[in-house]
Amino acid sequence: MSAKKTQAQKIMTSYFILVVIVIGVALLVFSKAVRTSWKDGERWRELGATQVRDSVPIPTERGNIYACGGELLATNEDRYKLYIDFWAQKGTADSLKANLRKINAELQQNFPDSLARKIGDRLQKGLDWKVEQDKKIKNNPNFKPDRGYPLQGIVVDYAQWKTLRTLTFFKKGQYISGLKPQSLRRRVNPYGSLALRTIGSIYGSDTIGRKVGKNGLEMYYDSLLCGKPGLGQSRKVNGRTMVVPFEKPVPGCDIITTIDVHIQDIVEKNLKKKLQEIDAESGTAVLMETATGEVKAITNMGRICEGVWGETRNFAVSDLSEPGSTFKVVSMLVGLNDGTIHPDDPVDVGNGFAVVAGVPLEDHNAGRGYGLINAANSIRYSSNIGVAKLIMQAYSRDPDRYFDGVYRIGFHQDMHLEIPGYAVPRIRRTHNLVDLSRMSYGYYTAIPPIYTLSFFNAIANNGKLVKPLFVCEIRNGESGRVLERKKPIVINEQIASETALSEIRQMLDSVVNSLGGTGKPARSKLIRIAGKTGTAKLAEGGSYGNQHQVSFCGYFPSDKPKYSMIVVIRKPRIGNASGGFMCGAVFKAIAEEIYTRNIISESRPLPVDTLSKQPEVKKSLVALDSESNGIPNVRGMGAKDAVYAIERTGRRVKLSGKGTVVAQSVLPGNIVFLQLK
Repeated sequence: MSAKKTQAQKIMTSYFILVVIVIGVALLVFSKAVRTSWKDGERWRELGATQVRDSVPIPTERGNIYACGGELLATNEDRYKLYIDFWAQKGTADSLKANLRKINAELQQNFPDSLARKIGDRLQKGLDWKVEQDKKIKNNPNFKPDRGYPLQGIVVDYAQWKTLRTLTFFKKGQYISGLKPQSLRRRVNPYGSLALRTIGSIYGSDTIGRKVGKNGLEMYYDSLLCGKPGLGQSRKVNGRTMVVPFEKPVPGCDIITTIDVHIQDIVEKNLKKKLQEIDAESGTAVLMETATGEVKAITNMGRICEGVWGETRNFAVSDLSEPGSTFKVVSMLVGLNDGTIHPDDPVDVGNGFAVVAGVPLEDHNAGRGYGLINAANSIRYSSNIGVAKLIMQAYSRDPDRYFDGVYRIGFHQDMHLEIPGYAVPRIRRTHNLVDLSRMSYGYYTAIPPIYTLSFFNAIANNGKLVKPLFVCEIRNGESGRVLERKKPIVINEQIASETALSEIRQMLDSVVNSLGGTGKPARSKLIRIAGKTGTAKLAEGGSYGNQHQVSFCGYFPSDKPKYSMIVVIRKPRIGNASGGFMCGAVFKAIAEEIYTRNIISESRPLPVDTLSKQPEVKKSLVALDSESNGIPNVRGMGAKDAVYAIERTGRRVKLSGKGTVVAQSVLPGNIVFLQLK
């Protein structure tokens, strides 16, 4: 019993000692806590405030802008400036120096020579700089060198940065090798200046550091593209700053535009070629899908310096200028729809000089003139006198009826385009007969090119006026899910009666495809085009000088319109200003290239031209011997002649390249492939 009692006493004593120790530690911790909270609390709270920062914005990803085919038109790109921390750990500089030869060899294997040499050179200069800093530290212990030595002049993209991190020395990580990047996030346009004024650009930052849209779609859809930044808490841990998120950033939406990069390239290339040829100050071309109003191509080329043109101001939507003769179509359609003008109504334009509404007026062929013509030919020949006389006869006693007709069409309304800075047509009512006369043939009014295009597109679209659209879809930037699919927006279901529309379409066809039509340069052997030329003097300093704006607006194929287009050129220096020879020629080149690239689906053979004589060379082509399958033997012909001959059989031809046909083959589907040399 005594031994058991002694054992129990030992246990109790040990237990008591343990309890005393625990209570002692607890009291010590409690006293320290009290001291920290009360006596030293303020100091620690101040120190903590420097280590932790609440509500730190976490940047988000701006949404991308795509072409309708999925090509990237605007996106974000990470580029990196490089730095070396020679004090990342003890011996970093020595290790870098010992491995420099191997580093240079690996750089040569993985990077272009110039970049590899540049990085190696900057590393060596950094090592020399490190030696100088060590001397300063030795002489002055309080001296603190900059731990981030910049590799001056070196900026690499993400792929290059990723490759750099795989090199033997640098793959150890920045806390051993000392190599660290500074991210330079920027907005890029992978297709360069393609439709750049419409896509837009970004600049500056808002109050939470987001880049904001400057113009174009970047500005109009900025609230969707910019996304929503996240929030986090910034903390310093072991000398490193970390952001702990408590609200995730939401990426911006992606915008899918209506732009077709293939058509855009065709339009831009042909317009620039003409601007160079005639040395014009600027040019605009817009191509729209007839049924939907989707803008498939838009280019705004301005002279940047002598011999150089590029995307400048968005003339297509913002330029308010007198349209000239393209507005004659508006006047004529109003008269046809009201029944005050009939295509066969006679009008005497004499020798091209006349007095209308008490003021002198002349035609482009003043001195020769067209004599007695009908209303339809006043459009075909683009007679100022003819259109002015017809409108004055119909509306001089009641000008309001004319303006009611113009407004009834509806293209003067604000269409709320998706491009910031767009202008709205200025079509002012007037009872001044001089002004009424001048408006009838395209003066005393100001219309942006895209509004004129919308009107012609309505003629091609069986009278339905649709709003020009630049965006077809908005998608979630993270999942790609379609949030909104844009539908055609109808401004006016029927701009005129079917009879009036049929009559005006015949007139527009005659402008291009009948003898004497001012749009003859737009006439194509491949695809039938209809449209109207325009030439207007530009007012400068309150009076009209010798500078001109020329244009051509129309649609193709004219029997079943797929696209409408306007081409406008300003202040040409070379050649006589002509809407047909300058803009009509561009229109034709674009339409033909779109056709030969087979971009127009379900194209049909051209209708037989009953308005003019067929060239002799074409007659001979049709009479050629045919293969057993009905395809003409076109070997030895020029490319265009071969295409024409085969299409006369009702088949489609896929043409690629230029030259003379050296071989041909017929594949399933009756698509003919020609081998050219």
